[in-house]
Amino acid sequence: MKKVILYLLLSFITFNLSAQGLDKSYKTFDLAMSGGGTGFSPSLSFTQMFSIGKSYRFKIGYGVRVTSYFGGAANFRTAPAKFTSGASSFAALVSDDIVANIDTFSVKSFQTNALNISINIQYALSKKLEVGVNIDATGKTWGGTVTGDLISKRNKRKFQDGSTTSSSNPETYNFLLVSDSDIGSLNSEVYARYWATEKIGIRAGLSFQFMELTTEKKVEINGRLNDTWRYRTLTPMVAVSYKF
Repeated sequence: MKKVILYLLLSFITFNLSAQGLDKSYKTFDLAMSGGGTGFSPSLSFTQMFSIGKSYRFKIGYGVRVTSYFGGAANFRTAPAKFTSGASSFAALVSDDIVANIDTFSVKSFQTNALNISINIQYALSKKLEVGVNIDATGKTWGGTVTGDLISKRNKRKFQDGSTTSSSNPETYNFLLVSDSDIGSLNSEVYARYWATEKIGIRAGLSFQFMELTTEKKVEINGRLNDTWRYRTLTPMVAVSYKF
């Protein structure tokens, strides 16, 4: 029993000593790259982090991030939650897809650029090592016009004019509303960061993104019209951070 108490005491002391020298707050510029399959995505971000508590280990913050995505052939699926699950917000997370409502909008390539405000949460394991997560909350997207094909093998649906081809553009406004209720183009990351020096850090983890296209033409689904299509990616991510 004495050995257990001694071990716990030493662990507690070591844990607290490792917290010494942690910053109360700091700012970073990050250059990140993620990708895989037929697409890749560079992003540039500014982040301001603030400590919560006396240990300075736990931090929250805000940021501004520009994310570009360069994609090859991709299949965008019916986007709005009212069609995909019939639920909204957190309820959509646990709701099954309504398969009969979901079609595909297929493009040969696409490119989007999103400027978003981000929410950031982070925990310092030591002075050198941190783990964290961030997610875009709201912003705006721009990009080029692309033409694609409506694929509706199950339901044989077509656009209102009877065709299966339409031009499209990125959804302009971005809003984090949870699951299929989200709107536009949003980026999120889960990562670990190692500070090689006082100023330079290396981050590695995963980037989860989704992008939306709005077609010029609309398709009717059970008496309601849809013109919004979503594409999701989950890819490895690496980044370089500069602290100031």
